[in-house]
Amino acid sequence: MLQFQSFYLHKVEEFLRSRLSVLDVKMGHTLLCLRGFFFLNLLYRGQAQDAVLTIEPNWTTFFTGESVTFKCDITGDKGSDWVYSIYWNDQEWLPNNKHESYELHSLTPGYNGAYHCFFYQKGSTKKSNTIYLNVSDRPKAVLTVSPSWPSPGASVTLDCSVDHPSAGWSFYWYKAVPKPSHNSYNSYDYELLPGSENGTEQHLFIIDGQTHTAGYVCRAGRGDPVYYSGQSQPKFVWSGDLNSAASLTVSPDSVQHFSKTSVLLSCEGISTEWRVRTFTKPDYLYRCSSWGTMTGSTCTITRGWLSGVFWCESETGQFSNAVNITKYDYEMILVSPVRPVAEGRSVTLSCKFKTGTVLYNVDFYKDDKLIQNDTRKELTISAVSKSDEGFYQCKRRDPADGWTSPESWFSVKLAASGPGKASQFPILLIVGLLGGVVLIILLLLFLYLYRKSKDSCCIRSQRTNQGPATDHMINQDEIQNMPQYSTLLHGDRCLYETIGGPVEAGNGASNEPEESLYLNVAADQ
Repeated sequence: MLQFQSFYLHKVEEFLRSRLSVLDVKMGHTLLCLRGFFFLNLLYRGQAQDAVLTIEPNWTTFFTGESVTFKCDITGDKGSDWVYSIYWNDQEWLPNNKHESYELHSLTPGYNGAYHCFFYQKGSTKKSNTIYLNVSDRPKAVLTVSPSWPSPGASVTLDCSVDHPSAGWSFYWYKAVPKPSHNSYNSYDYELLPGSENGTEQHLFIIDGQTHTAGYVCRAGRGDPVYYSGQSQPKFVWSGDLNSAASLTVSPDSVQHFSKTSVLLSCEGISTEWRVRTFTKPDYLYRCSSWGTMTGSTCTITRGWLSGVFWCESETGQFSNAVNITKYDYEMILVSPVRPVAEGRSVTLSCKFKTGTVLYNVDFYKDDKLIQNDTRKELTISAVSKSDEGFYQCKRRDPADGWTSPESWFSVKLAASGPGKASQFPILLIVGLLGGVVLIILLLLFLYLYRKSKDSCCIRSQRTNQGPATDHMINQDEIQNMPQYSTLLHGDRCLYETIGGPVEAGNGASNEPEESLYLNVAADQ
């Protein structure tokens, strides 16, 4: 059909050229454009009756359990006697359907393949375009948290990703709530975080003001009704700070321990039932019973080697502070506190041999830099500051063995009030209050004196109107001859000042009581 149309256009063009040869080049271009227009128009009209297959939702990848709707249609005008079949991998899969759509529920990877529609009408047939359907297993969400050990009150960022990214995902965020210890199948319930009820478009979720140890999970969802991905493994944000509801203490108080040393982890706080948990790489979460013995609220580590993060969980849903512990068969270890040390406090680090002897011929290192190599057997920091935070280790000076302890992170927390600040604050507060009171008193006194001076001026002015000879007025010339009062002249104001002293005899006022003399100065600038 298209070949015939092209041939027809070619003949029409030859005829027009033979009749219009006198036209200029511009007309020739016009004819070429006209030819292109006719050709595209006929081509469009030829395709206007094509069969079309679409799918909803129009995603490149589907997952096990999702649904898809096939829509077979003929563009433009079509009669009611069309029927179609859906072909899957060139095999008739859904024959003789008159409805324009067909919904396929509960997809599985077995539905992968190529699909197209094939229309029939009184011996005429039309084949649609081909769509390739890709169905994968249900994806699993992966959660990461940063940082894992935030400073108290800092922000924590949760990042949720899906194994097989695709369009249309929203993200849901949950916090982990510990279940009672006797529930061994699933240790946590999960509660939606505020702002996550309807999912978030962003794969990042920021938690402000993180103060305590907490666990989080996430999952993704799309469609209506919502199809959910698998839930992520719980991820934890750890805090070394103690809290009143739950706390963990370690005995002996050290990050590093020898393999034969018994280590006791004790839970304290507002609860009657406790469990101790540990997180070890790569992403393994264990109970005390996996590597020790739980007696009441105390877990005793019996395994010869162990390294991880430990914390307590209560039946009331509380998390304790978390601690890092390393327990291996070393020749020597660094003895350093398991909990963060507050700024301004004193701390002592030492190095022990596996017999329990404190070694003296050792050098101490911080972040691989030598910081002490004298005869002292301990490293003492009299007033800890944030700059002291880092990785510490000790090395024996004897070149015959060259024993070295593992590294341990020494953490420093900001004190609510440093040394001396607690005593300075009340003093500054009292001084500030007293200063404010004094300023108020001075202001009131100034207003009182100003009001009194104004009233006295009014009285003096009345006396002047009644008898100027009885007043003791000092004119401008007299003031200029009195340098001690020349500073009263300023601006356009009338300043008043009391001058003490008795009235001289002979001025007609000897029978009146002694009074003050007022200066009435009119300053003209």
